[in-house]
Amino acid sequence: MDRPWDVDPSASFARRLGKTAAEVGASRVGKDCPEFWELDNGDVAVIGRDATAALGDRLPPGVGVGSDERIVVVPGEQFRSTMPDVVAE
Repeated sequence: MDRPWDVDPSASFARRLGKTAAEVGASRVGKDCPEFWELDNGDVAVIGRDATAALGDRLPPGVGVGSDERIVVVPGEQFRSTMPDVVAE
């Protein structure tokens, strides 16, 4: 069955949304930092810690994680820093 939405594998990273994890004091500078990126097709990619195993059995009623999905956790302050970039659109 086709999904109403799926990842476009041809999309490219267009711009960072918000501050880096280092800028909000949530991580050191390096390759293992959380990030938010707008893709060139308008979708958003989130790089964060995979918390599916830790949180998956505590989801609210009616919420699920598909076999190809993960629960991703990022620092709250860093997520909130994306708001000016998102609202500006």
